[in-house]
Amino acid sequence: MWFNLLLIMILTVCVITDIRSRKIYNKIIYPSLLIAFLSHLFQGGWSQFQWAILGFFLGFSLLLIPYLMGGMGAGDVKLLALIGALKGSSFVLYTGIYMALIGGVIALILLIHHKKLLQFLKQLPYLLTSIRLLGTDATMTEESSICTTTYPYGIAIAGGAVFTLLLQGRLLLW
Repeated sequence: MWFNLLLIMILTVCVITDIRSRKIYNKIIYPSLLIAFLSHLFQGGWSQFQWAILGFFLGFSLLLIPYLMGGMGAGDVKLLALIGALKGSSFVLYTGIYMALIGGVIALILLIHHKKLLQFLKQLPYLLTSIRLLGTDATMTEESSICTTTYPYGIAIAGGAVFTLLLQGRLLLW
């Protein structure tokens, strides 16, 4: 129960700061990581500490490639890693699934809102086969790009974590 309460408090603060300033602050993430690791160590010993480390690295790795490609900020990566440290690898994996679904729905809503859905669908084959993914620059012009609208992804991360908390580890995709 303690870890769930801590997680909800952290997510609330991070969503608020992500919406207001588009940042997830290290002064929230780092002390929370320390609390997570020490709590697991003192509560469950070395095995529980290793469990938290595994969750941390899984959460970190889930968003590392999108971060390296410029698709999100470092705060998003650290927040998902923190979720893994608090709740473990299974929880962060489910969170990642629901986070991706929620993030996709938010992106779809933004495309519809900005009247760019048709343009996106026309550019989708180009985006999927872009040479940029292979390491060379195949950037579209700013006017033709539909990928200029961003949103605070902390919302999707928090939504995925809350959904996973509500389901307590059951996978529900329908």
